[in-house]
Amino acid sequence: MTFNLVAKPGTKLSDVKIISTHPTAYAQCRGWLADNLAKHSHIPATSTAAAAVALLEGESTAQAAIAAKSITSHYKLTVLAKNIGDNKNAQTRFIEIGLADAPAPRTGRDKTSVIVELPDDRPGGLLEMLEQFAARGVNLSRIESRPLGDQLGRYRFNIDAQGHIEDQALAEALMGLHRFSPKVVFLGSYPRADRGKSQHRGNNSNKEFVDAESWLKQLRKGR
Repeated sequence: MTFNLVAKPGTKLSDVKIISTHPTAYAQCRGWLADNLAKHSHIPATSTAAAAVALLEGESTAQAAIAAKSITSHYKLTVLAKNIGDNKNAQTRFIEIGLADAPAPRTGRDKTSVIVELPDDRPGGLLEMLEQFAARGVNLSRIESRPLGDQLGRYRFNIDAQGHIEDQALAEALMGLHRFSPKVVFLGSYPRADRGKSQHRGNNSNKEFVDAESWLKQLRKGR
C-alpha cells in the first residue's frame, strides 16, 4: 500500500507540525517522518481516510494526514509528499465481515480463516492443534494468538490456511479441529489476494481422498 502526506490546499510542508493518521500507517512511515519532519507530533485516527477528511471538515488540529494515494480521487486535498512508506512492498489487508452465508465458490486459489480455542492449558496442546493441518498437508499463512481473558494460559488462535472448505484435505483438518476444540469459528473460504494456487502437500488432493474413501468402502464390504 502506498502512503502520501496530504493537507488542505494552500498548506506547505514547512507548515506541518502535527500529523494525523491511523497508528499502523504512522508506524510504516516513521523513517520518512524522522528524516523530513523530525519535530512533528502525531494524533492517532480511526483510519487514514478519517484523518484526511477531518482536515477538510475542521475537526482536527493537525496540519497534515498520512493516507492512501487514492484519497485525492475522492477529496480535494494537496499532496505534500508521495510514497513515504518505509517498505515499498508493504500490503494492507482488509476484511469484510457479514452474516453467515455459503462460502464463495472454490477457485483452486483460495484461503480459509478460522478461530480455534485451545481446550485447556497443557503441554502439546498447540502442537496437537497444528497437527490437524500438518497431517493433511495444509499450509498455514498466518497464525496469531489472542488471550481469552477469563484466566491466564487460555488462548484462541486466528488462523489463515491455504485452501477451500471444498478441498477434502482442508475439510478433514476442520473436522479434526472440531473434535479437538470445543469452540471452532469458521470465518469463511475466499479467493487469495495473491492469486497463488492452493496445493496440499503429500497425497492430499481431492482425487486421492476419493480414491482412499472408495478403497475403505470396499474393505467394509469384504472385497
